[in-house]
Amino acid sequence: MTASRAPAVLLTHAGAALLALVCLASVLWSGIVERPAALAFGLLVALGELTRRTGGEGRETAPLGTAGALAYALLGENAGRPVHHGVAQTVTVVLVASLLGSVPHVARGDGPVLDPLARRLLTVAFAAVCFRPPAGQGTFRDWGGPAHALLLVALLALTALCDAVLAAAPAHARTGWPFGPLLREELRAMVGITSAVCATGAVMALAVAVAGLWALPVFCVPLLLTQLSYRRYAAVRATYRQTIASLARSTEIAGYTPAGHARRVAELSTAVGRDLGLSGPELTVLEYAALMHDIGQLSLVDPVPAGATAGLPVTEQRRIALLGGAVVRRTGVDAAVAVVVERQADPCHEQPVAARIVRAVNAYEEKARDAGPGGDLTALEELRLATAGDYAPDVVEALARVLSRGSLTSPPAG
Repeated sequence: MTASRAPAVLLTHAGAALLALVCLASVLWSGIVERPAALAFGLLVALGELTRRTGGEGRETAPLGTAGALAYALLGENAGRPVHHGVAQTVTVVLVASLLGSVPHVARGDGPVLDPLARRLLTVAFAAVCFRPPAGQGTFRDWGGPAHALLLVALLALTALCDAVLAAAPAHARTGWPFGPLLREELRAMVGITSAVCATGAVMALAVAVAGLWALPVFCVPLLLTQLSYRRYAAVRATYRQTIASLARSTEIAGYTPAGHARRVAELSTAVGRDLGLSGPELTVLEYAALMHDIGQLSLVDPVPAGATAGLPVTEQRRIALLGGAVVRRTGVDAAVAVVVERQADPCHEQPVAARIVRAVNAYEEKARDAGPGGDLTALEELRLATAGDYAPDVVEALARVLSRGSLTSPPAG
């Protein structure tokens, strides 16, 4: 993280810490109201934190805890009786429950993670500020049935937007990737488990208003089952990726390419794709294609020296690319990956964006590796001079920006 971008993350953490201290002091001064409801929702948030995913992909690691926190912030009644807890108590209950639920994870060295915790406190505070003061003044007293449900949905939509901004800002600060594409990716994620979390939060608030606190265990079961299914899906995806990585290493094991070449090209290609604003699915295809971009060399009788295909004649590059695409199709990998592998040697203006990225990054990695110390600058200059016909100028400039951030190391020399 650069010094100029560090304040963006520190500001988020400092804001959440200040909010937590103010709310905690307020509750300690005035006391807790309606303790059964506070205890029930606190236990729900703690349970969600206890069951959160660790070390997995995805932006929502504790969906049950987040849904419970949002439901408590938007709770208007408990079994037909109005509730009176304010913003400070809402934030305090969520904070204490989240910390208690994190104790086992801390003991294992897995948490708590500051970014998700800060984000949860700030988004819950946002929802509570939007709902609790008007509800305490009786503004929503006559909003019954569909009107009240639509109100909760609208507030949750605004809260989700706030959460997306808070999630994209630290990622932008740490990586330097453009904020716009990161925010778009966060907004796309709302279609998945985030929408289920918001819907569950709204349903919990509405159910407790009618049936009381006994509705909480009933309505948390579907989200727990969804979380279990999502874990299995994540495990399948991880196995799938490991299989592709193993296939990609076959060229290294057979001596066709240097050790670590495919991994380095995949990491750098993904970073360039993020800089260019590719979406999540497009980045996945790009990563898989970059891992398998050299697999066509397994069909060669005589290996290319050091696996450096960038210096071969164009006809030979295309032949290897087509062989690689044929191999990828036989493995059962997504056809979009095979298309990128097949077209990585096509004329630049005819290639899809992913193929342009793989071609430029592969050439950079080979040129920088062979040029020795300082080879990264030499390789970039060679790519810039060749952009008229071989490499896309926007891809080369994105590659230069990624390398200038220093988030990835240069290829080893020799």
